Amino acid sequence: MKFIDEATLKVQAGNGGRGCVSFRREKFVPFGGPDGGDGGLGGSVYLRAVEGMNTLADFRIQRTYKAQNGAGGSGNDCAGRGGEDLYVAVPVGTVVTEKDTGEMLGDLTLAGQTLLVARGGKGGWGNTRFKSSTNRAPRKAGLGLPGERRELLLELKLIADVGLLGLPNAGKSTLIRAVSAARPKVADYPFTTLTPNLGVVAAGPGRSFVMADIPGLIEGAAEGAGLGIRFLKHLQRTRVLLHLIDLAPIDPSADPVRDARTIFAELKKFSKELATKERWLLINKIDLLEPAEAQKRSREIVRRLRFRGPVYLISGATGEGTPRLVQDVMHYLEEHPRADPADAAQETAAAPP
Repeated sequence: MKFIDEATLKVQAGNGGRGCVSFRREKFVPFGGPDGGDGGLGGSVYLRAVEGMNTLADFRIQRTYKAQNGAGGSGNDCAGRGGEDLYVAVPVGTVVTEKDTGEMLGDLTLAGQTLLVARGGKGGWGNTRFKSSTNRAPRKAGLGLPGERRELLLELKLIADVGLLGLPNAGKSTLIRAVSAARPKVADYPFTTLTPNLGVVAAGPGRSFVMADIPGLIEGAAEGAGLGIRFLKHLQRTRVLLHLIDLAPIDPSADPVRDARTIFAELKKFSKELATKERWLLINKIDLLEPAEAQKRSREIVRRLRFRGPVYLISGATGEGTPRLVQDVMHYLEEHPRADPADAAQETAAAPP
């Protein structure tokens, strides 16, 4: 299925039911008075995050969702039946924004989390509500209020623990194939990866984390060049960024240090928060050089970058160095758990039982 991470959605809550104009009619009760009931509440529209969905493709087919209207009231003070609420399934990690105002309505980061996006209209009053000492036989009733209508922008941000950075052909897809069961396309030409890939990396019994591979970044990605701008947002939820550097590029004029600085500059342009995330340096493709030469080039790259974080020499093709990398990443994630999403949950409305 084609990966789609943005969609536009129209939602309409149900209208409130019409109030009833009715009078009590019984034998031997000539002046029974008004007994018209209120209209029912219109159904509301909720978005619910569910596991198993990883795309917003369904919303390219069905774009409008409407909840049920409330039923009208009836005599004998009977209120109308309320309309059923509508729950629309979305992937975990969906950010919901109102299109007209640009206001963010919520961020669904947990499975089962719900967000009220359109409230149903109130039912109209029956004529019983209008009786008074001076108006004992009111012949009017409320029409019921219309339900809310909204046009929403849905944006999917993948929830991964680890994100891979690097230029096209840096070896990101090869690495995720080596350490997980994910099988992204691998080839010897740029932009082999066109959509993000997720892989679950096992680090021992009951220990695992999720790694995200996004399309390669190029200079100007933050302004829309290449494919990176559409997918940089998927790195915002990660806790560790693994920056891959090609130690043996095919192009002899390529400069790994210059390329690494370019990637970091694009991160800063896109988001200051993203640029301050924990970043580790992975010097990849060491299998293409003699061990002594690989060590020499790696030290030179680290020196020129003035990089002070963790540095790993690996080969995604042969798996060399990846077991240690996986264990170190797992230890870091265990020591730095993800922030409690309770604050984000305050903006969501819990589904009624």
